[in-house]
Amino acid sequence: MHMAFESCFNVIVSNVLVRAPGFSPNTDGIHVAQTQNIVISDSDIGTGDDCISIVSGSQNVRATDITCGPGHGISIGSLGADNSEAVVSNVVVNRATLTGTSNGVRIKTWQGGSGYARNIKFLNIVMQNVTNPIIIDQNYCDQEKPCHQQSSGVQLSNVLYQNIRGTSASEVAIKFDCSRTVPCREIYLQDVILEPEDGGNGDTVATCQNVRYVNRGKFFPQCTPLRNQRGGRF
Repeated sequence: MHMAFESCFNVIVSNVLVRAPGFSPNTDGIHVAQTQNIVISDSDIGTGDDCISIVSGSQNVRATDITCGPGHGISIGSLGADNSEAVVSNVVVNRATLTGTSNGVRIKTWQGGSGYARNIKFLNIVMQNVTNPIIIDQNYCDQEKPCHQQSSGVQLSNVLYQNIRGTSASEVAIKFDCSRTVPCREIYLQDVILEPEDGGNGDTVATCQNVRYVNRGKFFPQCTPLRNQRGGRF
C-alpha cells in the first residue's frame, strides 16, 4: 500500500499523486482502516489495486475530486473475512473520474461475516471504459479454494448512487450480487446512465440478485432479476 491510515482521527489528505503500474499487485493507493473523520480530496491515483480502499472500523469518510486509473476502482471492503465482524458507516464519494479501471465503485463482503456497511453515497461520478462500473459483491471469494455457502453476512443498507454517467467496457454495467440470507436493502439509484464503450454492439445490462432497490429519475440499464431474486422496485 502506498498510504495507509489505521486507527486515526481527523485526517486531511489532499493533492496526492500516486503512480504504480496497472499490473502491480496489492498496490492500493490510499487505505483507510479503523479511522474516523477523514477527508481525501483533489488526488490522482493510478495503481494495480484499489485506488482507495475503505475497510472495517471506518466512519465519516469523504473522498472528493478523485481521479482513478489504472486500478481496481474505489472500494469499500473487503469486509467480513474469516467470519469477522465489520462496521463501516457514513461514507461519501463525490466527484470522481475513473478511467480504464477494472471496477468503478465497489462494495465487497465475504460470506460468514457479520456487522454492517451503511449510509454510503456515490455522487457525481464519471466512468470511462470501466469494466464493472457499479458492483456490490456479497459473495466475494479471493482465494484458490471455493468459498462455501454460509448463512451469515455483512448487512448492506442505505446506499445511494446519484448522477453516475459514462461507459462500461463489459456488458454488465451494474451488478448487485447480494447475499441470499442477508439481502441488500435500501439501495437507491438516481440519474444513473451507463452505456457501452464506443457505442458498442447492443446495450449494457444490470444484473440484480437478492436486492431491494429504488430508482428515481433516469436509470439505465434497468435491473434484470436473477435466480433467487428478492425485491425490485418499491
